[in-house]
Amino acid sequence: MVTCNPLDILSNKKVLCVEDEAIILSNIMESLELFFGKVVGVKDGREALDEALGNLYDVLMLDISIPYIDGLDVVKKIRQVNKKIPIIILSAHSEQEYLWRAVELKITRYLCKPYDKNSLIKALEDVALELVEHQPCVQIMPSCVYDYCRKTITANEQILHLSKSESRLLEYFLKRPNQTITYEQLFEYMWEFEQPSKEALKSIVKELRKKIHSDFIKNLYGVGYLCEIQI
Repeated sequence: MVTCNPLDILSNKKVLCVEDEAIILSNIMESLELFFGKVVGVKDGREALDEALGNLYDVLMLDISIPYIDGLDVVKKIRQVNKKIPIIILSAHSEQEYLWRAVELKITRYLCKPYDKNSLIKALEDVALELVEHQPCVQIMPSCVYDYCRKTITANEQILHLSKSESRLLEYFLKRPNQTITYEQLFEYMWEFEQPSKEALKSIVKELRKKIHSDFIKNLYGVGYLCEIQI
């Protein structure tokens, strides 16, 4: 049996990286691009706050000593509106004061600079498992299982691979089971500033229905969709 690699969970995810030193930021982003579907980098606390609150990210990675607003204060403001997003702190500070502030903000991992490759990998694995609530495989219907690592659906002993768009949309639905999800929410999560037609969204939904079940995603006329979990 092939073991799931938690890092594969990140392949369709988006991460925001905050670091004020250009060379370090470039190096971190280059490392993150090996694992994430999209990596965005900014250099100060104001940019970080604007970007984190104005766009939908799956993971945040911040330094503490950054211009304008320190990284932990940025996290504090983000936590007021988003309690669950996994956050990694990268910092030269190892003093207890900073560590306790990070603990209070429910940081996933605190890495002290200079950190090594293995420490970063372990932090990313923790983040990945946190994103799926430590369940890399989830049953979404009586005869249907989704694998977050491999981005596959297993239905009636048949394994079906999902495209990046299909897996990203499905995982968005799975985090919001039996909830009304508007077209606007889906456009923002899937395409950000681009505004494709509803036909583009409907096409992805149509493919998911083929691979899972025709009734898995319900149409809410003029509003959006509802993902109905039946276990």
